[in-house]
Order: sequence, then structure tokens, then C-alpha cells
Amino acid sequence: LKGYFEIALDLFSSAVANGLASIHTYPMLQSLVVDGIIAGVGGILTFLPNIFILFLALAFLEDSGYMSRVAFVMDDIMSGLGLSGRAFIPLLLGFGCSVPAVMATRTLSSERDRKMTILLIPFMSCSAKLPIYGLFTTAFFPRQWRGLVMVGLYVFGILCGILYAVILRNTRYKGEPVPFVMELPNYRMPGAKNVCQLLWDKAKDFLQRAFTVIFMATLVIWFLQTFNTHLSIVTDSKDSILAMVASVIAPIFKPMGYGDWRISTALITGFMAKESVVSTLSILFGNTAALLGSITSLSAASLLAFCLLYTPCVAAIASIKRELGGKWAIFVVLAQCVIAWL
Repeated sequence: LKGYFEIALDLFSSAVANGLASIHTYPMLQSLVVDGIIAGVGGILTFLPNIFILFLALAFLEDSGYMSRVAFVMDDIMSGLGLSGRAFIPLLLGFGCSVPAVMATRTLSSERDRKMTILLIPFMSCSAKLPIYGLFTTAFFPRQWRGLVMVGLYVFGILCGILYAVILRNTRYKGEPVPFVMELPNYRMPGAKNVCQLLWDKAKDFLQRAFTVIFMATLVIWFLQTFNTHLSIVTDSKDSILAMVASVIAPIFKPMGYGDWRISTALITGFMAKESVVSTLSILFGNTAALLGSITSLSAASLLAFCLLYTPCVAAIASIKRELGGKWAIFVVLAQCVIAWL
């Protein structure tokens, strides 16, 4: 499905470019529309089928009554990490989006359990990271290894979360979780209306971000990439304002194998929305071949691990600030970046 979306995007992009050229549109406007908006936002929309399928599966689990039983079954395992079975639901929701996952911790009766669960949510791969995984696994790994790499990223995030939970349990959050008591609802066949409603709510959130936050980020990246400090159009991106700013932080990422300023820029925009990493790379590199020539497969694996673990998006951080306060939000940003770098 993603392949069909990409073919449609290429045809649409070519049609728009030819249309603008036929009416003799100003070249800068052509660049903005084709290289900026369509390449950036369109690159994200091609991952809609992947995210749609993920949310469809979660909607079935939620409407069938199975989620409550997951919490009950996981209670013994979660207690080993210093949490109750109830904490498993917010962590599971974290694979969809960190924002509702953080909000779901309100159902936890213990303040200790709530704070500890929120600190673990960033280790769960939210759906916004799927485009990043999809891009790099397709570009850098043989077909027979791609599925293993994708699954491995999710497992690696879970293992890191377990290790972090053990550290928290033995340091700041010593003690036992609140005993688990829950009335289990009856199993039921998921209703089409409920599943579609849940699916639409999740997909709508993704599309809203694609046409708001990511759209604005795309315009900013295009502007910074197109002009230099004298506001003159550059012929080479490395002479742009963007290159100048990103080159300052690029040395931080060099030990990990990707000191390229374009990758540093993508990681910065990822703080606004994780999907922006792909749209930014699409704008700055232009095509996959250029990306392949800039880093190795080992560096790509390192970059995937960093994207998995570094700070959640600004919306998730805002949710953490609302639940725990500003100091905790800053701590999560810094702690996740340090953990990802290590």
C-alpha cells in the first residue's frame, strides 16, 4: 500500500511541477510547492497505510474487552518492575501515541506508580516513529532482514524501558505498587461503529499534525535551506542558514557515525513531531540515493536506535508538563537525549 502511495505522490508531484512550469510560475514558488510542501508533507502521508493498520489492530483489542484482561494477566510481571498491572495499559497505548498514554496514567491511584509509568512511556515506539523506521530499514537493510530490524527496534525499546524501570525501582521509587483490583468486562465482538470511531480519532490526529505542525516545519526548513544569511538564494544547501546552524551541533552526533548537518537538522525537527524527521530528510537529501551515500548501514542502525530513544515530541513533553510539572518535563527531555546518545 505504501508503494502505491509513493507512486501516486510522484505522479502528483510531476503533474504539479509541469503545471507550474507551463504557466511560467516564479522558480522560487515552484521550489516551495514541489520541493518543500509536496516533498515534506507528501513523504509523511505515504506512511498512512502503516499507521492505519497499527491503529486498526489497537482499536480491535480495545473494543473487544481484551485490554482489561491484558492488565490483569500482566500484573505479576509488572510487579517485578515495581508497577501494578494497570500501568501496562498506558505503556501499551504508548505504541500508538505518547500523548494519550501520558493522559491514561490518571487512572493509576498511586502517585508513585503514575510518575514511574510516565517516565517509561518514552521507551515505547510511538506510531510517529514508524516513518523513520520504514525509511531506513528499506534504504539500508536487505529485504530478508527488514522485518527483523523493525521488530528488533520495538523489542530494544522495551528492554531499555525494563532496565530503566529496575533502576528507578531500586533508587528513587523504592517500595511496592498498589495492589491490583479490577472488575473485568465481558468479552464482546468489536462493533464496526466503535472500531471506526477509534480509528478515525487516531488517524485524524495524525493528519492534523501532518497539515499543521509538519506543514509549518516543512516551510521553515525549506526557507532556511534556500536562503543564506544575506537572504540571497543559494545554489548549494551547504551554504544556507540551515547548514550554518546545524553544523554547530553536528559534531555531537559524529561519534555515532552521522556528523552530516542534514541529519542533525532532521533530528532537531523531530522534536516538533517525529514524522518531521522523514520530511526534513526528504527535503534536504532529495532522494534515497543521496542518503545512502552519506552514511553506512552501521550508522543507519545507530541512527535508528537514537530516534527510538531520544526525547519525545513537543506535544508529549507538553502532556508530561501538564501532569507532572515543568521540571519533570525538562528532566525527561535531557534524560532521554543522554540515554539515546549513550
